[in-house]
Amino acid sequence: MSHDHEACGCPDYDVTRRSLLKTAGILSASGIVTSMVGDVLTSTAYGATNGNVLVVLSLRGGADGLSMVVPHAEAAYAAARPGTKVATSSLLHADPTFGLHPKFAPLSPWWKDGSLAALHAVGLPAPNRSHFEAMEVLEDADPGSVERVGWINRMISSLAGGDVLTGMNLGSTVMPTSLVGPTPAIAAEKLDDLRMPFSDDQRLKGALATMIGTTYGRQAGTVRTAARSALDLADRAGRIESALDGTGGATYAKYSDAGEALKQAARLIRAGVGVRAVAVDAGGWDHHIGLSWNVAARIEELATNLAAFFTDLGSHADRVTVVTLSEFGRRLQQNGSGGVDHGYGNCVLAMGAGVKGGRYYARWPGLDEGDQVDGDLAVTTDYRSVLGEILASRFPEVDLGTVFRGVTQAPLGFMG
Repeated sequence: MSHDHEACGCPDYDVTRRSLLKTAGILSASGIVTSMVGDVLTSTAYGATNGNVLVVLSLRGGADGLSMVVPHAEAAYAAARPGTKVATSSLLHADPTFGLHPKFAPLSPWWKDGSLAALHAVGLPAPNRSHFEAMEVLEDADPGSVERVGWINRMISSLAGGDVLTGMNLGSTVMPTSLVGPTPAIAAEKLDDLRMPFSDDQRLKGALATMIGTTYGRQAGTVRTAARSALDLADRAGRIESALDGTGGATYAKYSDAGEALKQAARLIRAGVGVRAVAVDAGGWDHHIGLSWNVAARIEELATNLAAFFTDLGSHADRVTVVTLSEFGRRLQQNGSGGVDHGYGNCVLAMGAGVKGGRYYARWPGLDEGDQVDGDLAVTTDYRSVLGEILASRFPEVDLGTVFRGVTQAPLGFMG
């Protein structure tokens, strides 16, 4: 898929994305595998073999939640977007207040069976319209802290359990801020690099494993740990590789980096190697121009890929919960280029295991002028509370006070 930010007139997004990912690659969390699929970053945390899995799908660029989950009952919405509003008659699964953009059609089966929910008026605790700063605040989830430890890093610190798969980067040495932490990661260009040399020759492979174990096993600390991790990674590579074929009839969006990343994530989950958290970085949501066609194309890609992902998971789908996040929403008023500029409040999608779906959740503030925050949708639910509700339901062993320090949890009730 094309990357709209390259022509959107917002250099902050492009520069931020590349420099942030480059610098973030210095550190990682225990048990992370990171890879680049085209322009999409995928990071994976490992732990218990058949435990619950969280997939965080980052809609980078500032997705327009007012186009995704349309507040059709608000007269202010239609008035502010005379040329870019989504027609009420076209909305899917509309209730008296909200409706889904029609391009979400591939996800209708999940909405109807109650495993897809839409949450609105969600966002950062304070407005921040800079891609760079908002991304970092969102992924650190620890405002005011001088530590560079992302919230997923804090989450998996209690899930990895000393797993020898401490960290892996595939295709690049970068990872999102949410996964940055104190434990070093391993970098590789591709999945095949997990395999030991001579992996197809059992005699030579065995001899090499013995040599590594003997030579480095006598060392102390980091060197010995690295040697053991390398041997374990090589052993697991076979299981990962065996899961690379077959998609269970799933059809991902064509030419989609995000689709390729989700396909890889599904295979890793099916492989049974202990994946617990996956972060997929899907850009292209910075729509300063041509909102109507841009957001329609992006939503169609997103919906197609999520439908394929859950089909691809097969019997493993009952372990997997997906949540979408974006650094901020867009302004209510359309601009002169038929787009919408950086805003504040946004929508979140939650899908899969544990989700009480088929409905909308919001402490809806309204869109009248007195209800807005400097022309934007107000935030009435801290995104960290949304994430906390998922963790409390699916990962009860995680200490929310450690992951989201100082946050008073206020559940919306979307998790069972």
